[in-house]
Amino acid sequence: MYLYLISRKNLNVLQQNFYNENNRYIKWGNKNLKKVFGLDIIAMLINLINVFIRIKYILLFNCLYLLLYVHKKNILKKEQIKIPFKITNRIKRIVFTLILLYLVPLIFYKNIFILIFTYSFLISVNYYMIFLSNVINYPIEKIVFLYYKNKAKKKLKRFNNLKIVGITGSYGKTSTKNILNDILSVKYNSVTTPKNYNTLYGLIITINKYLNKFNDIFIAEMGAFKKGRIKKLCNLVKPKYGIITKIGESHLDSFKTINNIRNTKFELIEYLPKNGIGILNMDDKEQVKFNIKNKVKIIWIGIDSNNADLVANNILISKNGMSFDVIFKKENIIKSFKTRLLGIPNIYNILSSIAFARYIMNMDIDDIILGVKRIKPIPHRLEIKNFNNYTIIDDAYNSNPIGSKMALDVLKLMDGEKIVVTPGMIELKDKEYEFNKEFGKYISEVADYVILVGNKQTKAIKYGLISNNFNKDKILTTNNVKEAFIIIDKVKNNNKHTYILLENDLPDIFNE
Repeated sequence: MYLYLISRKNLNVLQQNFYNENNRYIKWGNKNLKKVFGLDIIAMLINLINVFIRIKYILLFNCLYLLLYVHKKNILKKEQIKIPFKITNRIKRIVFTLILLYLVPLIFYKNIFILIFTYSFLISVNYYMIFLSNVINYPIEKIVFLYYKNKAKKKLKRFNNLKIVGITGSYGKTSTKNILNDILSVKYNSVTTPKNYNTLYGLIITINKYLNKFNDIFIAEMGAFKKGRIKKLCNLVKPKYGIITKIGESHLDSFKTINNIRNTKFELIEYLPKNGIGILNMDDKEQVKFNIKNKVKIIWIGIDSNNADLVANNILISKNGMSFDVIFKKENIIKSFKTRLLGIPNIYNILSSIAFARYIMNMDIDDIILGVKRIKPIPHRLEIKNFNNYTIIDDAYNSNPIGSKMALDVLKLMDGEKIVVTPGMIELKDKEYEFNKEFGKYISEVADYVILVGNKQTKAIKYGLISNNFNKDKILTTNNVKEAFIIIDKVKNNNKHTYILLENDLPDIFNE
């Protein structure tokens, strides 16, 4: 029973760490040794002592693990689950291998005391047993992967007239994908990678499961943790068009430098065929400074850059949405747009989508205006959720130095009490503390209360708040977002409407 409980938990960690892609599972384990071993080491040592003193071993063994089972069950009951564990075919194969590994000691069974100690040891290293099972299964997974990859390639070849656009960037990929799909749907039948399916596996699943002969456009979101990954995605889908949203400091744990991030994102533009078109952001200094070797046509968008092909100005932001004008330089016309979305980053995302719809798909501007008006709020990305006595600004999908500041700018617009709930930003390597400290300083200028999720990972935010003279009594800490709402009910001002910004909601593997 106990082995089942911890195996399920560790398999969930493996799944959330992309089956140890880029050694993420091992790195997580090395950072969280207390979670990996827990009290299992004590049980193992007791069983080791019992090899020599030989008291009623079966009773002791069962009592030890019954206590551990009850203890672990209680911990898991309290734990907030944000990403449910999925029992996929891959997980089933890993479990089968894991069971075989745990049966091996029975083949060599000679002494019951040593057998019990052996199992006690194997239970204590369950985290690494799952890693070993994953490694053993690698050749099988490679065969399965190649089968579905080849199937996806063959399917794509059948759709000769399909227009394929790749979207990448450090921030705004999913938002731009959804925005573009909403605009194109006024006139065309487009298909996108669902949710955050932006890996090679995600694209393969999308092609095999969702793409059909009635689709005019395939919008492929492309994510990466290291150099060369975008190129691999391009080799599969072969995009003719590419959009880079915004380049910034994210996933620094794997990328190491901003140069590596920029070069990786531009693998998309460098891949495009000679008759392809790239859409870039002239306000992004990282995009402007990149020396593009591929001589494809580039359409530039911007807000501050008047030399861009599409420029947004006269931006008005309210709690109900945004309105702005777009200057179409090539056509020498200005048109007005309205959207329910909030935040300057979404203006850039909409501009890229307008550029694609107008200059690649030749849509009428009136149809594009209608499409922009129809854009649906994007889940967990500055999504407004209204309740009787409070409004949630849900920006929980992830957080970065630029996006977090923009989210606070949106909160600043609201007329009422303002509360920020956040665990801070992650995967920013040695810059993580500094970015979170600056985040704390900016929160102090906007919020009435701050609820920090996790004691350890929010120290920098707390320091930033206090160093900017924020009231210590209005800084509260909890270990999960659900508890944050209990705290909010106690502290909020019932005479004012309360606005709650949920800025980032880390995956379960970051729970303290």
